[in-house]
Amino acid sequence: MATIRAISLAALEEAIDRHFAAGSSSDSAATNTTGAISPDATEAISPVEAFLALRSALERGEVRAAQPDSGSNGGSVTGWRVNAWVKRGILLGFRLGRLEERSAGALSFVDKHTFPARRFTASDGVRVVPGGSSIRAGAYVARSVVCMPPMYINAGAYVDEGSMVDSHALVGSCAQIGKRVHLSAASQIGGVLEPVNANPVVIEDDVLVGGNCGLYEGTIVRRGAVLAAGTILTRGTPVFDLVTGEVLRATAALPLIIPENAVVVPGSRAVSKGKAHPNADAWGLSLYAPVIVKYRDDKTNLSTTLEDLLR
Repeated sequence: MATIRAISLAALEEAIDRHFAAGSSSDSAATNTTGAISPDATEAISPVEAFLALRSALERGEVRAAQPDSGSNGGSVTGWRVNAWVKRGILLGFRLGRLEERSAGALSFVDKHTFPARRFTASDGVRVVPGGSSIRAGAYVARSVVCMPPMYINAGAYVDEGSMVDSHALVGSCAQIGKRVHLSAASQIGGVLEPVNANPVVIEDDVLVGGNCGLYEGTIVRRGAVLAAGTILTRGTPVFDLVTGEVLRATAALPLIIPENAVVVPGSRAVSKGKAHPNADAWGLSLYAPVIVKYRDDKTNLSTTLEDLLR
């Protein structure tokens, strides 16, 4: 790969957007078969150079696919702003990539050469426990994160300090994970690259995601929430708040948002007689329905202190 020179974020964003819009002809014209920058590249910043600079910035946590936004000065009312140009840059990297064979001992792999597995050293301060885990290039993993095998973190994802990605857990592309989050075994945090302006899944600080949970389609989980094992959250999933009497839903403008400190468990509700198929009543059918049963208190906090012992 080519040497990465210093490029301002403004110049990098402009270059990414320009090369992404130009299409594959521009990509091939500025790269050779090794993926390095061609000597005769006419662009001030070539497609490969722009992608490599973005990938490096993502790994350092200097840019993110989505970032906190207070909502002031025209910011997002969700508290998060999507950086669509970052996702365009990741897609540019896939477009630039060629298939490459790699090996690790007796194991062999074939993937785009622009997204190799990241390598960590003790100085990075990240615990990647032996046993089949992988973190793709272009993902940010902060110091003190613990990765239990086997787990996977995809390109564009952001995992902040003190979090744990447990066995068989997935952090999808561009997903945003806050500080001190526990993604329990087999939890699935969906990724999104296209459409580029779509919200990624966001999990804010101090959230506990139970085993076999699934969070998809831009769901936002506010800080301190607890999701019991087996909870599934999507844009089409209404959440029933027993405490406030509200039904939380995504709208055309907003994703599904779980409030701060909410304790969510899997539940069910009877199929509506007025709208259901005649067989639904005869068969006694019900639909999955996540339920907020309470908001986090001292007892709930005590039950999660085990997290510290695992670090």
